[in-house]
Amino acid sequence: MNSPSGNRPLWLGTLLALLLTLVPGAAAVTAAPAPLNAAPPGVLPALQQWEGGRGTVSLDRDARLVVPSGSSEKFVGLAREIARDAAELTPLRLRVTVGTPRRGDIGLALDPDADYGKAKPALRAESYRMTVADGRVRLVAGGEKGAYYASRTLLQSLLGSPGRQTLPVGTAVDWPDYAVRGFMLDVGRRYFTPEFIKSYLKWMGWMKMNTLQLHLNDNGFVGKDGDWSKVQAGFRLASDNPEFEGLAAKDGAYTRKDWDSFEDTAADSGVTLVPEIDAPAHALSFIRFKPELGLNNGNSDHLDLSKPESTEFMKSVYREFAPWFRGPAVHIGIDEYPREYEAQYRDYVNTIAPYVRGLGKKVNAWGSFAQMSGGGAGYDKDMTLNSWNNGWYGPKGAIADGYDVINSNDGLLYVVPFADYYHGQGLDGRWIHRNWAPNIFGGDQNLPAQDPKLLGAMPAVWNDLTEADYTEFDVHRLVEKSFGALAEKMWSPTAAGTDYRAFLDRLHTVGQGPGTGYLPDTLPKPDPADLAYGRDTAASSSETGGLGPDKAFDADPKSRWASKYTDDQWLQVDLGTARHLGSARLSWESAYAKDYDLQVSDNGTDWRTVAEQRGLTQAGTQTLDFDDVTARYVRMKGLTRGTSYGYSLYSFEVLAAGS
Repeated sequence: MNSPSGNRPLWLGTLLALLLTLVPGAAAVTAAPAPLNAAPPGVLPALQQWEGGRGTVSLDRDARLVVPSGSSEKFVGLAREIARDAAELTPLRLRVTVGTPRRGDIGLALDPDADYGKAKPALRAESYRMTVADGRVRLVAGGEKGAYYASRTLLQSLLGSPGRQTLPVGTAVDWPDYAVRGFMLDVGRRYFTPEFIKSYLKWMGWMKMNTLQLHLNDNGFVGKDGDWSKVQAGFRLASDNPEFEGLAAKDGAYTRKDWDSFEDTAADSGVTLVPEIDAPAHALSFIRFKPELGLNNGNSDHLDLSKPESTEFMKSVYREFAPWFRGPAVHIGIDEYPREYEAQYRDYVNTIAPYVRGLGKKVNAWGSFAQMSGGGAGYDKDMTLNSWNNGWYGPKGAIADGYDVINSNDGLLYVVPFADYYHGQGLDGRWIHRNWAPNIFGGDQNLPAQDPKLLGAMPAVWNDLTEADYTEFDVHRLVEKSFGALAEKMWSPTAAGTDYRAFLDRLHTVGQGPGTGYLPDTLPKPDPADLAYGRDTAASSSETGGLGPDKAFDADPKSRWASKYTDDQWLQVDLGTARHLGSARLSWESAYAKDYDLQVSDNGTDWRTVAEQRGLTQAGTQTLDFDDVTARYVRMKGLTRGTSYGYSLYSFEVLAAGS
């Protein structure tokens, strides 16, 4: 009989195999082990703890997502939601089933007693473990919210893999450092569509943020003529109760059906809604409805608290809408009332707070007692306070008076779209990532990290400019600049380290998540070959704080760096480590350089010139090629300005050799 490989007898192959086992050194060479997965999956927020293994696990397109027998319908529903999200983001078409996971499966289970690292007891329900090993994935969480967050880590990990089906072997243990990881949106002054709000709830869940506060009523500012009748005002809930007919804003309000859709989406996204109905200040919408309740015969946005009817009316509003709200808390506002009415204000607070609790809700409020009364003595203590201004009621004073606080510091965390105060162009994501944490309030008000009375943080968007022409998508563009950095720092201020470029790479990979197609992705998209994007920068000078050196390295074509008006100015970037370079691309604003050198350095001190530009006659984009060089620092050294202004660059890209 002939062998399949030709005329060689079968016994000869057997003999050769035996000889190989007997001859030293003749055995087959063992394959080198796969490298250790030292780097954690590129998720956002960054993982608290990662122990890497070797190799990967690739999931089949129709892999099973398995929950234990006896799981509640709600938990099975969560598994189905995860499967839908996976289908939107990856090639996977997971099959949800009940039973015991096997090789090739994703297991999803609850175990309140599992090891969740350094998670606080109160936050174990939001904590989870993800183990990738032995050809399978196991997600275990302390509660259903933790299971949801585990699924976000699973999906984000897949997004960073080839084909979006592969995971690195290893174990992640993750938990939040703070209970409140929030965001506040002022819809009172400007209507936002239900689609926008539901998309934000999905986006927040994707980023493991867990609290959305909606500021449901407010108004603009009175003009010099003092006529409040000309000022925009809005209350955004529309009841079908005839008692409140005419209270809802005519330019947009949310029905009970709308609000139910918000609550449903929030529940599916691991987010709690906190509705805010603000009084006795910011109350013009209520005074329009009942002019007799306002100060100055209704020409005011302050309720007249000398009239018992004012307090009774606000009770009726809370009573009407409290049944809409599924979350545990209602925010009652109580900020910025005139101090001259301090006694009436205190009586109002001490009446409304227990009344709202009597409706089954915890009470949140804006901290205002230092400005109103010199402190919290005599005020209801069973409230959680947003510490929004260190003068009105700083966190140290509020905590000393017995309150739990949430960081909503105005100087650090307020965005007022397109205003020339606070952060009119959005928060600086780089600054947030490098310098901020929930315990940072500024001045002498910073708290110890994870102070037990500090619940977390809640940045805010205030639409003060009621007459300005902008859209909800314009607001989104401002918010998106820092949203990821805020989410990261509220989950864990330290887990991600300080490499902002690495953070940006993760942010671009994970995107805004499933169910957010209504929201445009407005983040600038850098050239993949640009080594300078998001790196540390320095400059000899900046014309203003908003024209700093980082603006030339943020991939935003609308931002720019600008120097003082002298010739000897420079702009540099630290690439983080020595890189192999071959060219640079500079995009000049109208204040261009006539003559400049492109220089590199290994240490940021000793410079060598690799390219020269002489006699430039107009602004625009220039690409400077040079012989390949290895260096860590790159700078533009101005020699002669092309105009009477300084130097100004929209972008300064440093490109890898051969790119």
